[in-house]
Amino acid sequence: MTITMMWIIIILVFIIFSGIRIIQQYENGVVFQLGKYSRTLQPGFNVIIPLIEAARVIDMRVLTNDIPKQQAITKDNVPVSINGVVYFQVIDAQSAVIKVQNYLYAVSQYAQAALRDVVGGMTFDDLLAERQKIGDEIEAIIQKQAETWGIKVTAIKLLDVDVPEELKKMMSRQASAEREKRANITKAEGDKLAAVNLAEAARTMTQSPGAMQLRTLQTIDGLGPTASNTVVLAVPVDFMDSIKGLAAKFLEKKQE
Repeated sequence: MTITMMWIIIILVFIIFSGIRIIQQYENGVVFQLGKYSRTLQPGFNVIIPLIEAARVIDMRVLTNDIPKQQAITKDNVPVSINGVVYFQVIDAQSAVIKVQNYLYAVSQYAQAALRDVVGGMTFDDLLAERQKIGDEIEAIIQKQAETWGIKVTAIKLLDVDVPEELKKMMSRQASAEREKRANITKAEGDKLAAVNLAEAARTMTQSPGAMQLRTLQTIDGLGPTASNTVVLAVPVDFMDSIKGLAAKFLEKKQE
């Protein structure tokens, strides 16, 4: 066998093996024959015609793509920087290859534009409180276009929302003032309840002849046996009335 024949055999073997395509379970292969779409290869062992056909393998799993930090202005003119991540999946490999040049880049750019549009239509408070709603709106906008590319958007998640440092300080002061307001309201409600209870206790003592004396004894007992405590006892009003009554009777008898 001559050297020329050996080289011819090697080239033929190489060409034959170059036509073998092993497609993984999570992939599809799009075959072009002389530049024209021919068929889609399914997972497993596949063969294409060397030099005439070319195959492009597409990942059919759920993919993630970062949405770079975007500068946007909310509806109430608050500047914010916001980023996120988009989850999507190729469901039609043929459309993903033929109808868009680079579906990864296209989804990323479309997500950035949709993010700015949605944020621009919301107030700053809504932006902080309605992240899930913003993600759903962006997803709906992207999905409408992505369907034509053979792509399904599964979710949009917002990661960070940054605001200017001065605005952060203002928000901190506002939160502090709100907490102080709630504390004052709670204290006022407590004082009101205490006043109502004291008034009720005063009425009870007024209606019960021995209630004040009993309360006085309880207070003295609560002081404990400490020698440094000085206790000043006030004479009850009813006791003074009794003394006055006895004195009046004594004077009447003396005058008689």
